[in-house]
Amino acid sequence: MTSAPPATPVPAGVRATARIRATADGRGGTALPLLTGEGPLALRRTRGEGAEAGVMLVGAMSAPLGGDHLAVEADVGAGARLALATAAATLALPGRGGEPARYDVRLTLEGDAALRWLPEPLVSVRGSDLRVRTRAELAPGARLLLREEQVLGRAGEPGGLLRSRLTVTRAGRPLLDQELACGPGAPAGWDGPAGLAGHRSLGQLLVVDPAFEKDPAAAAVLGEFAAVTPLAGPAVLVTALAPDALRLRELLDAARRTYGW
Repeated sequence: MTSAPPATPVPAGVRATARIRATADGRGGTALPLLTGEGPLALRRTRGEGAEAGVMLVGAMSAPLGGDHLAVEADVGAGARLALATAAATLALPGRGGEPARYDVRLTLEGDAALRWLPEPLVSVRGSDLRVRTRAELAPGARLLLREEQVLGRAGEPGGLLRSRLTVTRAGRPLLDQELACGPGAPAGWDGPAGLAGHRSLGQLLVVDPAFEKDPAAAAVLGEFAAVTPLAGPAVLVTALAPDALRLRELLDAARRTYGW
């Protein structure tokens, strides 16, 4: 009697990391000594503004699917300027085995560094399960402009399960630590009056700038579903809800013209 052949293992999903290192080039500009991507995460240098270097994250394949673990790591050295963006929206898609997908972003800024992290929206597709973790560590004097836009479902479909956490420290001290969960499987009330109130798009703009130490932003309301919150540090957080991605971008762009660069 012969034994059955061993079962073929089911792939655990894609593991890929994109890594960027930006440094001051000594001539008033910014060099990119490290610019490398894997699998679905391809990096392309783009034209920057002034001393700023530009990098575009280009999706080389559909991702993240359930079971995938993607990561973006950007280190900005002292005096360097970096603008980091994505070429298109990111679609969180369901996988075959029902496992959640993970998308981690780690941003490290040294003294007098500046980083603009402005990705296109993240779309939570029906049946998907995505966990997003963004961590930013800033030295004193560093500036950060960070935008997050999340859309529940494509046109005419409900969204999937989305869990997201944003953690920011400055000079080793906590500046912001917040978490959200929405979609099927999220804690009850996520879509109620105290949550998304029926909206499909949500986002935020975080601006960390030493200029706020001398001239802090004031708390304010931007329309019916957007608010400005000064943080306990040289920073301001703008949060917004909208019926669709276009309106959400309009709200955050208006906030960026007022508080960002």
